[in-house]
Amino acid sequence: MSAASVTGRPVRLGVLGCADIAVRRVLPSLAAVPGVTLAAVASRSGARAARVTDRFGGDPLEGYEALLARPDVDAVYVPLPVALHARWVERALAAGKHVLAEKPLTTCVADTVRLVGAARAAGLVLRENVMFVHHPAHRHVRRLLREGAIGELRTMTAAFTIPPRPVDDIRYRAELGGGALFDVGTYPLRAARLLLGDGLEVVGATLRTDGDRGVDVSGAALLAGPGGVTAQVSFGMEHHYTSRYEVVGSGGRLVVDRAFTPPADHGPTVVLERRDGTERLELEPFDQCAGTVDAFVRAVATGAGTAGEAIVRQAELIADVHRSGTRGVRAAPRPARDAVGGKDR
Repeated sequence: MSAASVTGRPVRLGVLGCADIAVRRVLPSLAAVPGVTLAAVASRSGARAARVTDRFGGDPLEGYEALLARPDVDAVYVPLPVALHARWVERALAAGKHVLAEKPLTTCVADTVRLVGAARAAGLVLRENVMFVHHPAHRHVRRLLREGAIGELRTMTAAFTIPPRPVDDIRYRAELGGGALFDVGTYPLRAARLLLGDGLEVVGATLRTDGDRGVDVSGAALLAGPGGVTAQVSFGMEHHYTSRYEVVGSGGRLVVDRAFTPPADHGPTVVLERRDGTERLELEPFDQCAGTVDAFVRAVATGAGTAGEAIVRQAELIADVHRSGTRGVRAAPRPARDAVGGKDR
């Protein structure tokens, strides 16, 4: 059932900012999602907003407040730098708009809890844009694990690393909430929660900080959960590109490569190794960006509410990794409110 069939009209979406992730991934996917239309795009620069709307439609607006004041905008997508999320998500909710914000939602747990509470009180949908969780490949993996395909779960390893970015990339700007933990570390941490459950706690972590830029550029963490299950996650932005996870059980091993940011035309392969041999499960390609937008639009249309528990738990886990990774280490200067870690452009 599409959003339009529930509300009587499409969900009218506004975009706060013209970040690369919006222009390159999210806006091109809107055409594939039923029940949503692009109403407006706002930027600090009216000319920049116009360049985006010339490609994708909607009205160009100069200034974010102008978009939030529009009565013909039902929901907003926030791809701004993470340090600006709390301010603009809060204003969007206060304006009565549903919100899909880039991950992570904020730079600290207290802000995350406050925004989740505000969305609940207002009856608005608040979602964090973690795209890979909407890919059917991971639902398939979860089903295999539930069915005991590799026996009892023992341990998981997950890694998401990318090559160095241009020197002026916002990921290197501490005042905008840059850093590897926020930008790429959230993926393997979320994967561990997705596959092993929410009982994971941080046993130990390490972060490598670039002293000149004041941001973490790589890190790793060891997590432990009920029954002795463990997860080892690594992340960074000074590496060869890696995007994979592996789950080992008492009777086998399961591996997924290109796990977190596959192109829409990529058909994932789940490798299942057991005592009786190795099986390669070839799955259909899927546009996980369109899947994310579709899930958000359906939540808006059906009044499904916020995914608050998941958002808060992710924020807590990230904060715990940061706390453990910087304990006893002389940290480089960071923004206020224990920002630890990714977009107007």
